[in-house]
Amino acid sequence: MKQFIVLTAILPLMLIFMAQFALEQKNSGAMNVLQQQVYTAKEQAKQEGCFTPEIIEQLKRDINAKLGVPEEDILIVATESPQYRINYFDPEHKRGLIHYSVSVPIEKIMAGGNLLGIPSERNRGVYTVEGTTASEKLPD
Repeated sequence: MKQFIVLTAILPLMLIFMAQFALEQKNSGAMNVLQQQVYTAKEQAKQEGCFTPEIIEQLKRDINAKLGVPEEDILIVATESPQYRINYFDPEHKRGLIHYSVSVPIEKIMAGGNLLGIPSERNRGVYTVEGTTASEKLPD
């Protein structure tokens, strides 16, 4: 009987660890998909010289389709003015760089959060992919 009581106390905690592993795999997969989508948009922006409104809208649609995140929840901050590739030393360090930051909310971080006393508003986060790339667009 003592073993049964210990089992009923420990089993839910052990199940939380198993569920957490599965949730980590799911979140990791979502992060990889986001990184792939941002990489694709970044390569397009390099060719265009900036993140055009079309590239930004396509990125939002792709993230929405692959991850199910509503487009209004996706935050994209990127260089929207054309940057041109230069072939000389730039002492001002502008060098035709394109900056970007894409943030997507993650709804569930901890499995069994309610059981552990973590409220749902604290059991969420934001995953951000940010970086800088050099423009490949040549001046006209």
